[in-house]
Amino acid sequence: MTGTIDARPASDQRRTVRGHPADGRPVGELVHQATEQLSLLVRQEMALAKAELTQKGRRMGRGGGLLGAAGAIGYVGLIALAGTGVAALSLVLPVWAAALVVTGLLFAIAGVLALAGRGQLRHAAPPRPEVTLGSVKADVEEIKERAHHR
Repeated sequence: MTGTIDARPASDQRRTVRGHPADGRPVGELVHQATEQLSLLVRQEMALAKAELTQKGRRMGRGGGLLGAAGAIGYVGLIALAGTGVAALSLVLPVWAAALVVTGLLFAIAGVLALAGRGQLRHAAPPRPEVTLGSVKADVEEIKERAHHR
């Protein structure tokens, strides 16, 4: 009798008998189970991507709203500046000085809102689901690893 002896423990030896792996389940059943698990994994990853994009969309909306508010207050500031000019011409001193202070304050508020809006937009970009992409890459690596070990 010639042959080789497998020195690995029985638990490490993979055996197949008539298309059935060592655990006794048919290959077709295992393929079906793997297909269901892959389908579930894809659905979960899609849900994660949707949630991540929704969060980034909200942040972009807030940033756009703050920039819109900055533009509106800046416009009001220009109107106030025009009022300041009128006040300066109609009166020689104190009224226009007060109007100029108000105008400066409005422009300062517009600047702060613009900076806050720009910061919100920076945190939202790029608009792709980075967490989900990382998770999918990890899933693919895990599947590759397990496929190589079999």
